[in-house]
Amino acid sequence: IKITSVGEGRCSAELKVEDDHVNVMGGLHGGMSATLVDCMTSYALLSKLGPTVRHVSSDIHISFLKGAKINDDLQINASVIKSGKSLAFLQAEIKNKTTGDMLAKCSHTKFILQ
Repeated sequence: IKITSVGEGRCSAELKVEDDHVNVMGGLHGGMSATLVDCMTSYALLSKLGPTVRHVSSDIHISFLKGAKINDDLQINASVIKSGKSLAFLQAEIKNKTTGDMLAKCSHTKFILQ
């Protein structure tokens, strides 16, 4: 994964789908998508709250809209919708960088540890 920007509650990255990222049918594995969402939204949150803030996931929801296959270039964008004292609400999108097709729409809630 190549982080292309991070700051002010946002994070963007690119990824070329490779053999290790796909399921037995050759499509982007749902677990890989979940990992991308978890990491990218976490980076977005840390860019807003600071690198020492501890947090854990309480809910991740991913709507898979379209598949990706080996050699597809992906664009992943994540952002903080709102963060408070104990909860942060985040969102992410995974798109095909070449076609612009939306592959996954994601929401992520994190509990902020005090």
